Amino acid sequence: MNPLSSITGKQWEKVAVKHHHGINLLLSALHSAQSCGIGEFFDLIPIIDWCKQIGFDVIQLLPLNTTDNDPSPYNPNSSCALSFIYLSLYALPFMEKIPDLKEKLIDFHKFNLSPKVSHADVLAHKLLWLRAYFDGVGTEITNSPAFLQFCEENHWVQSYALFKILKDQLGNTPCTTWPQELQLLSKEKREELLAKHRLEILFYTLLQFLCYEQLKKVKTHADECHVLLMGDIPILISKESVDVWQYPEYFDLNFAAGAPPDLFNLDGQYWGFPLFRWDAMRKNQFDWWIKRLKFAENFFDIFRIDHVLGFFRIWAIPLNHPAQEGYFIPANEAQASIQGQEMLKTLISNTTMLPIAEDLGVVASFIRPCLEELGICGTKVMRWERKWEEDGSFIPFKDYTPISLTTVSTHDSETLILWWQESPEEAKLFAATKNWVYSPLLSQKQRLEILWDSHHTPSLFHINLLQEYLSLFPALSWDNPLEDRINIPGKVLSTNWTFRFRPSVETLISHQGLSSILQNLAFSTAPPTEVL
Repeated sequence: MNPLSSITGKQWEKVAVKHHHGINLLLSALHSAQSCGIGEFFDLIPIIDWCKQIGFDVIQLLPLNTTDNDPSPYNPNSSCALSFIYLSLYALPFMEKIPDLKEKLIDFHKFNLSPKVSHADVLAHKLLWLRAYFDGVGTEITNSPAFLQFCEENHWVQSYALFKILKDQLGNTPCTTWPQELQLLSKEKREELLAKHRLEILFYTLLQFLCYEQLKKVKTHADECHVLLMGDIPILISKESVDVWQYPEYFDLNFAAGAPPDLFNLDGQYWGFPLFRWDAMRKNQFDWWIKRLKFAENFFDIFRIDHVLGFFRIWAIPLNHPAQEGYFIPANEAQASIQGQEMLKTLISNTTMLPIAEDLGVVASFIRPCLEELGICGTKVMRWERKWEEDGSFIPFKDYTPISLTTVSTHDSETLILWWQESPEEAKLFAATKNWVYSPLLSQKQRLEILWDSHHTPSLFHINLLQEYLSLFPALSWDNPLEDRINIPGKVLSTNWTFRFRPSVETLISHQGLSSILQNLAFSTAPPTEVL
């Protein structure tokens, strides 16, 4: 089908119906000479320049929402607020007026030296530094026309700031344990609290303004370089979020969202997020979702619809029960199909961003045809594209639909080399598909061929995790391939979401071998056989 004829036609026209090649980044994993212990917004500027240089035109970013002390970006406590941990402190306005504070930035650089990101330490130190920054130059910024305009256009920020203050004051206790007058604020109580905490409200609002300004500059630079930025909109939100506190009528706290048992998670997954009350949202024309997308439009051309299956039906688990005891809501597939189409059409008609769906997991037969009809790309993880209802054989790459994104791995999966090592039976089948003699060790030549294949399917988008390319070079990757894994879903591990790239931004963008191999993988007519 021609995607321009679908409901997403305007969005496709904006990004162009052609083959797009890109990289997938966990922003926190970057580090540069100027960053303060974690990847930051302005670390993306040289990455954008590098992508333009090698001919890649998409940078996919994992979520950037604030999650406070949880390093997982998929547990946001605000549907709109960005995490101030990504602020590039050296580039903040009026730094010349606070030279003593500017000199203290060098104290952060020690956090860049560890092989893992120390999220909690960086967050705590940045918060202290930013409070001193606010004391020094906060008045100049919060009296500026740009700041006042930001506040006027983003009314959610005041509620977010107030929520943060109450959370701090009440020892980060669950919202359901707060005094009743704070759980359901009257207009009078809200005004009283806003007046009482005026300065602290300004502080948290300032942080959001600074995040907005920096990420907008990144987007402007990407536009100038003709590089598309792809954001990620987590479908679900923390039960300890400003949204659940402010709009309790939109959320069902009697169940926890999760995933049913499947081939990869035999016990299923218990995520713990509240369910949406779609009927309540419908009464307000899905205003909550629309505001969320409108804010994201400031920064992104494309957005990943996280767990698109959840718009059709969600795996609902009674609180504190095993995931196996859950069930789909709605249970009726016809009803689920109608609900999913309604929701997706609502999102599409209220945003300029092109949606790309994460349609992985237990996928009902009616979902993918619906996505294609709407012109929404699904996600093709090559190792999982198999004829599951038949003999389990791999679907030939040439049979992928163009309305799709091809990738070799995800942030929740093993990297390519780890999959080959840890899933030998699957690897044997894949090797047979390629007419290879199976070996437990995936050779460099084979890895290059698989990566080349990922860039030469009929899919219109071809995007891989950056570490899949870095791992081709020993100097650019960790000695243990386990260190390249971002997350193991369904498990609470101290290593989840602490991944850091081994090379600095400066090193990776100046590595000629890396630039050359990326160009060859995407644009050569045959797979490269070696790296230089």
